[in-house]
Amino acid sequence: MKLRFNTSGLLSLVAVCGLLTLVSCNREGCTDSLATNYDDKADSDDGTCDYAVVAPDEYAFFDNEGNLTVSIDGQKQRQYMLSEMTSYMKSANTPGVAIDGSVLLSMYANDGYTWNDVENLVMTGSSKQLRSKTAGGDDTIISMFEGFMTDLAAASATTVADVTDGGAGTTGVVLSTTNASKQYLQNGQGQEWTQLIEKGLMGACFYYNISSVYLAPAKMDVDNEAIVEGKFYTTMEHHFDEAFGYFTMSADYPTTGTDKFWAKYAFELETSELQSASKLSAAFRLGRAAIVADDMTVRDQQIEVIREELELVAGGTAIHYLNGAIENFGDDALRNHELSEAKAFIMALPYGANTSVDLSASNTILSNLGDDFYNVTTGSITDARDAVAAALGISASIAEGL
Repeated sequence: MKLRFNTSGLLSLVAVCGLLTLVSCNREGCTDSLATNYDDKADSDDGTCDYAVVAPDEYAFFDNEGNLTVSIDGQKQRQYMLSEMTSYMKSANTPGVAIDGSVLLSMYANDGYTWNDVENLVMTGSSKQLRSKTAGGDDTIISMFEGFMTDLAAASATTVADVTDGGAGTTGVVLSTTNASKQYLQNGQGQEWTQLIEKGLMGACFYYNISSVYLAPAKMDVDNEAIVEGKFYTTMEHHFDEAFGYFTMSADYPTTGTDKFWAKYAFELETSELQSASKLSAAFRLGRAAIVADDMTVRDQQIEVIREELELVAGGTAIHYLNGAIENFGDDALRNHELSEAKAFIMALPYGANTSVDLSASNTILSNLGDDFYNVTTGSITDARDAVAAALGISASIAEGL
């Protein structure tokens, strides 16, 4: 629920400022023109904005008969599919463990693969898959990811049990020199397929579908009156819920902080000045409440908040990993691991609607790192970090602390 603050102290201050003509006072108030208590004379926002639409404490919406109107099972399936794929890929970090490329591809397309399905989501044989949802089915992007999967499998088949023999110019498992528990299968240029695939699909599949598909006009400017046959929701409500499901599976997010993928990374930025988790949670809840109230003005405002905040999560997380690469610069395994993660998040930025970093800008930022992570410098990593921060309006001081 939206908090409302006592403004009596504020009113007293304004009165004083009116009397003291020789003193310049900053007038606080609600600066959001969509709020019912918008103050066009306020210089800064004081957090008191009130709206005709009030969001619930959790992402839980019910009809007049008490039926839950939120359904995100398809998105849950895809999140668990990527999670199981990632676990399988990470097993290649152990020397001598070979990944079967055909199995990985079947997981990606959900074609004949039998899932562990720990949440009993009926994933095996389901029509849901990651492949068809990748960048709207773009063949070039899909081929890129399938190439990563094939290369990962081929590289894993050549590793020798109990031998970490990767390094500059040599594909193999690279052991951290500062943390003996960390080792990663990387190519001879230090790029790590598992990270490029996992974080890459977070962008090309999950982020793309949230920002550029389900919250876009084609999915939002639809019927919001009739209840879908056999369901409890309208078409518009369901589309908004699908966007939410690609972000988090938890109605009480971010209370638990145990979520996956975008929700996980937003939660990790919550203690920074970005406060990503709480902002995204609030925007999703208020946006859905606005749809129930048939208030499209507030809905559209919250859609923009979601897009902007998710972009900051992608960029902020990339910055975090670039900082980690600088911190662990002398450790080939850790540096390249974090650079691979940063690369995937920078590659994700163009998938957002109204992005601040299009494909050309993303490639320019990545050119600072080059293709061979063994040849980077702390200066080139810093340049990439500063370019991401500048593009997204993140101050240097915040960027350095992420």
